Amino acid sequence: MKDVYAEVTAKVVGLMETHGANWTKPWVGTAGSSAMTTSISTGNQYTGVNVVLLWAAGRTDSRWGTYKAWSEKGCQVRKGETATHIIFFKSLDIKEKQADGSQTDKTIPLLKSFAVFCADQVDGLPMNEQAQPETAEQADARVALALDFVARAGANIEILNGSARAYYSPTVDKIVVPAAADFVGTATSSPVEAFAGVVLHELIHWTGHKNRLARTFGTSHGDADYAKEELVAELGAAFLCADLGISTEPRADHAQYLTSWLRVLKDDKKAIIRAASLASKAAGFLQGLQAVEPVAVAA
Repeated sequence: MKDVYAEVTAKVVGLMETHGANWTKPWVGTAGSSAMTTSISTGNQYTGVNVVLLWAAGRTDSRWGTYKAWSEKGCQVRKGETATHIIFFKSLDIKEKQADGSQTDKTIPLLKSFAVFCADQVDGLPMNEQAQPETAEQADARVALALDFVARAGANIEILNGSARAYYSPTVDKIVVPAAADFVGTATSSPVEAFAGVVLHELIHWTGHKNRLARTFGTSHGDADYAKEELVAELGAAFLCADLGISTEPRADHAQYLTSWLRVLKDDKKAIIRAASLASKAAGFLQGLQAVEPVAVAA
């Protein structure tokens, strides 16, 4: 019987081992589309580990569908294209036999894998659905939206000019980050985008406070709980960056976490799926705060 958990874990571990300290590069930025992936059947965004699996495919579009779904849109998957496999959770009601011969009702989770194709793997898309290049005005609007998103979260954020560290302290419930002027732009992100990406990473940590989503943080860089929380924060920040259109390079301190992340994933085949689920929940928590009035955050 196919072990979907083991397959997903093996795929992510392989990416991390192949790309080393830059293990996020196949998911965000220069390789493939960094937009949130969506289903052409429902129009809904994918969540959890499916986002990771689709980003890891390295495609140039964010729209995905099954062979049948593309056919129903009048499109044809090109001959020779390889499908990407994602997972689907479903509850299954069964009868469980007891020692006395009686049966009781039981609900168990069912995990299935199915194949999807990206929009850049099909022919027949209408011209008005083709990706258009971004204008300077649209780029400025993206950054403004991301900074507004950060402000509306309402977190206590301290900006320190010249600081070399970015962190969240659960003890005092405060985020500390360098000023945007201390960040360096790259080929795929401006200094302000890099600043926003780091703040989003710390905001994911912020959601784990005992008065919010109550995750376990861990106490040191080497322990498993710390590594798991860092993986949640990294995935959650990637989800938000994609949703807000912010492109970022991997953080410079990823290398020190890489070994502990790999150890956690290899020791627990469900860890990446659990982390991605928690990351989606954290991102959703922050999105749920967007109706409140923004708190000024000076970049």
